[in-house]
Amino acid sequence: MMPLIGNLSDMYGRKALLTLPMTVSIIPLVILAYDRTTNFFYAYYGFRILTAMISEGSVQCLALAYVADNISEGQRVSAFGVLSGIGSGAFVCGTLAARFLSPARAFQVAAGVSMVAAVYMRLFLKETTYEGDALAMPILKSVSDHDTAQSDGQSSRKVQVFKKIPSPVQLICLLKSSKILSQAALVAFFNSLADGGIQASLLYFLKARFQFNKDQFADTMLIVGTGATISQLFFMPMLAPVIGENKLLSIGLFFGFSNMLLNSIAWAAWVPYVVCALGVFSVFSIPCLRSIVSKQVGPNEQGMAQGCISGISSLANIISPLIFSPLTALFLSQEAPFNFPGFSILCIGLASMIAFIQSLTIGVSHSGSSNIVGNNNCMVA
Repeated sequence: MMPLIGNLSDMYGRKALLTLPMTVSIIPLVILAYDRTTNFFYAYYGFRILTAMISEGSVQCLALAYVADNISEGQRVSAFGVLSGIGSGAFVCGTLAARFLSPARAFQVAAGVSMVAAVYMRLFLKETTYEGDALAMPILKSVSDHDTAQSDGQSSRKVQVFKKIPSPVQLICLLKSSKILSQAALVAFFNSLADGGIQASLLYFLKARFQFNKDQFADTMLIVGTGATISQLFFMPMLAPVIGENKLLSIGLFFGFSNMLLNSIAWAAWVPYVVCALGVFSVFSIPCLRSIVSKQVGPNEQGMAQGCISGISSLANIISPLIFSPLTALFLSQEAPFNFPGFSILCIGLASMIAFIQSLTIGVSHSGSSNIVGNNNCMVA
């Protein structure tokens, strides 16, 4: 859904497409804010599954595209870092609220804040639109011209529908249009594979290994969120112009691998807290990667490009628990092939290492609007 939503935002504006995910995401919260009996929990999960198809990741994707519309390339990586830092700060506030509020009050507050966010967006966010037909987008133009050459008799209505719905051919063309964009997609996949694995496995690992309880889990989340907020709001704007987003991406991925390596060989319960504190550097990777991607496409393709990367990341997040959760359970059990309880965490770190190695091959990023035009490889259907 992310490439479709991003592509539609390129044509109809970010504000119009932001309204949908921000509105539907309120529904599940309202259900549990009203009641938390068994039937309401089932209703919550049903609506949560449906709304997540539209809202999960789309707000971040469209927000990044909106920032790219309004910020010059030289300042974009710092702006993306600030945006991520605000998100991390919101995560810290949410974690604190969940810890000190009762479950009933927590869902009521969450539903209220979601409503305020949607109303604020509708009232104060200025729309960004571009003049001209959607075929002004080079990637869509190259594919649409090829389709027109193959079937001159198709109706204009079908062409319009084709322009609005990105096909797999268009997505492949977008990734093949720039070598840097293809490399960034691989980095996004393996980095998200590692992130999904650590989210699915680390808490289970810490509970089984060091008997962590919910308060200790909350403490580690607060340390990570606070460090990420400080790092992205203050360190990134200072470091990015000096060392460049490409090097900062590699630094973030390297620290991500190092943190997982330390977790895998942790010998005491205090080690994960130290690792969480060191995570202040690993949060550089996502804003830098998104900034690199934004510079490879034209202004009318920001939504589709960010949506494509979000879709790849979501795919990795689906695959990751299927691999690493059973692996974690196996090596924490009595049937482990060898005595290494943190082996699954090490494997997650290897995925991050692959992303780090791939990031080293990414060249200096420039605006890629001209790179997409006339790409003959995209015309193979």
